[in-house]
Amino acid sequence: MHLFPKKMKFLHLLTWLLVLTSFLELSSSAPGLCRSKCKKRCAKAGVQDRCMKYCGICCAKCGCVPSGTYGNKHECPCYGNMKNSKGKPKCP
Repeated sequence: MHLFPKKMKFLHLLTWLLVLTSFLELSSSAPGLCRSKCKKRCAKAGVQDRCMKYCGICCAKCGCVPSGTYGNKHECPCYGNMKNSKGKPKCP
């Protein structure tokens, strides 16, 4: 009877470790993923460095970047709805 609670604690701990590990893998791969998606998104931008900066900020926060070089913000509502301090769209 005493083994059951120990097994449950072990399984609970193991589950949390798996969740944490998968989260860390996702967060560590996100910068490279954002960089490559933003590079495509900003390919035709007039001011590349500004586009990359704000796209990177938006991608890191939302976890996605709309396809194409313009529009398609419905594909990533978080990205499309983010506003700057002046109430204008923040994400390119």
